[in-house]
Amino acid sequence: MIVFATSDKGGTGRSVTVSNLAYRRALQGDDVCYLDFDFGSPTSGAIFHINDAARGIPKLRNATEGRGLHSYVQGEISDPARLDVWRTTERLEMRGNPTSGGRLVLLPGNHGGGEFPRVEGDVKRVAGLFRTLDQEFALCIVDLSAGRSYATDLVLEAIRSPLLKGVEFRWLVFHRWTKQHIIAASGLVFGENGILGKGTKSIPDSGALVRFVRTAVVDPDSSQLSGLRPAQVAWLRRCNRELQELAGKHGLGHTMMLGEIPLEPMLQWREQLVLDDDVYTRQVANRDTLEAFESLADRLFDKKRWETL
Repeated sequence: MIVFATSDKGGTGRSVTVSNLAYRRALQGDDVCYLDFDFGSPTSGAIFHINDAARGIPKLRNATEGRGLHSYVQGEISDPARLDVWRTTERLEMRGNPTSGGRLVLLPGNHGGGEFPRVEGDVKRVAGLFRTLDQEFALCIVDLSAGRSYATDLVLEAIRSPLLKGVEFRWLVFHRWTKQHIIAASGLVFGENGILGKGTKSIPDSGALVRFVRTAVVDPDSSQLSGLRPAQVAWLRRCNRELQELAGKHGLGHTMMLGEIPLEPMLQWREQLVLDDDVYTRQVANRDTLEAFESLADRLFDKKRWETL
């Protein structure tokens, strides 16, 4: 399965959420590949604590090794670099392939990143890469740039390639739990030029391929908010009801939602993987957040969650 992760705006927590999703699926035994197609800001290496690729992998002179996805898409190399997360991470608690765990591989972008012009053969190269990786890994996550980006247009063309006939695709669209993000996410998916819209280069087939993920969700009834004044709690509850109504009107209601990630103080300060040790031993992350990541990882493969509505 290939999952495309996109968002209406930057700062939704898309990358950190799908990185944790990839980590959880690998712990469950799946072989997982993560492709950093956020060409403008290829920083997934930082989330996986791979310091040498925190801003993308360095582009070496006069060499075909150690180059990232930018170089591959532009036809400069025949194969992009692959980083084994279990071996290259600087986070000691993650070192070494866990017992009964699967592979976790990162394909980073180039150091410095940046968007770049379309070149001849880019669609065929991307389609070929997706085909190869889909045959090798149980799950491939393609982290796209925010909005209707160059990366999104590129993969929308690639999935029409005959090379990818029979490959299963799914889309996760991330948005923060605010009025502005709900409206923007709806436009990204259902607008005339959205990925399910009537414009060119939109997803063929039905909306069953797309689900939404809410991030940084504040639960007005959470014990974490016990210090708020009654008027503040009442205001939060009213806002939450209004957002639920707005989401329903814009096609982002409960049936289209695959999951939601609560507001996590640790992730507000540092975008990283949330390990069991962070919750149960160090107690620097909330159990609700870890369980939300686990639930999302499970629902990704739950066919009932993806049935046509």
